[in-house]
Order: sequence, then structure tokens, then C-alpha cells
Amino acid sequence: MSEIAVGPPDALRSDARRNRERLVEAAGELLALGGIDVSVAEIAARAGVGKGTVFRHYAAKDDLVADVVCAVLERLLAQGRELQMSLTGTDALREFVAEAIQLQANDRAFCEVVAGASVDNVRVSRAIEDFNVLVRDLTNTAVKAGDIRPDVTGADISLLISGIYQTAAPRAATQPELWRRYFVLFWDGLLPVHASPLPVPPAVGVDQF
Repeated sequence: MSEIAVGPPDALRSDARRNRERLVEAAGELLALGGIDVSVAEIAARAGVGKGTVFRHYAAKDDLVADVVCAVLERLLAQGRELQMSLTGTDALREFVAEAIQLQANDRAFCEVVAGASVDNVRVSRAIEDFNVLVRDLTNTAVKAGDIRPDVTGADISLLISGIYQTAAPRAATQPELWRRYFVLFWDGLLPVHASPLPVPPAVGVDQF
């Protein structure tokens, strides 16, 4: 009898659950390297299952991509919350921003999805919203401590995270760590010493980074 995925993963038969886990793992590996254009056939082959198995678990490839990216985002958020608890606000913000940029550099599909490829997925949108809330909280803590300039907002930081990676991305193949150079330039620009007034208000309605 064919396996049929009904309900959440813990309601599946053990063999179907193992297949789903293999699919997510294989998809994560391939999507990180090849981006969202990786085919279902490639993912199925890496997982050691047939294409039909993929579609028994996921109605469309976009659902599988969203599942993988949400898992990555949730791990990033867990890291951020741990930093928030263990470091000062300024150090936590610095480390979290660096983690988020490195993740974009290492995971092509993650970068593409949070840039809008699947932003209409409810789970992805909610995870991005949670990310932006965490960035806002970390930024506000750093501002209140007087460690970064007072006119910086969480929306500024969320947008700049993507901007730093995109600046270095064209040379990623030959200089994979180039983003770190621009990260230092970005961070120094947050410091309150000799800061010039910002000429326009911050961005509004930021729903991605």
C-alpha cells in the first residue's frame, strides 16, 4: 500500500516519517548549493526515494522549500535568542547580524526565499516577522545602552543585513569571506562617534531582510 501523508509529521507511519526526514535533509543540502531551481527529481534522488514520495508529503515543491527555509530560520532565531540571553545587547546584536549574513552566504535558497521567492508562504512570513522583531529588540537594547547611534532602527539593520551580503555576493566564488570586510564597515557606521545626522526617516513596512 502506498504511504499517504495525513496531518503533522508525528501522525505519519514511521517509514513515511523517515522518508519525510530524508527529503528535508536532502532538500536542505541541495537547495543550499543550488538555490530554489533545484528540481524535485534531484531532491528525490538525493533522498533515495521516488518523485511520487515527494508529492505524497508536499503538494508542491514550494511547500518543501518553505519547510526547509523555515527550519533554517527557526535555528537562526534560536541562536539569536540565546545570544540575547548570554551577551550584552550590543555584542548580541553584532554576533546575530554576523550569523545572519554568514547564513545567506552559505545557503543560496535561504537567501533567495527571504528575498521574496516564497514570502507569500504564511510560515515563512511569520518566521521573517519574528526575525525582524528580534533584530528590533536587539537594536533597541544597543541604542539604550548608548553603544550605537540613537537614530538607528531595527528596520535599518534588517535591510542592511541583506545589503551587506548582496554587496559581496558577486565575488563570493573567489572571495567567500569578503562580506566580513563590509560587515566591519557597516558596524563602524553604527558607532555614535562623529556620526552625521541621517537625512531621511527610516524605512517603514520592512517585512524581510
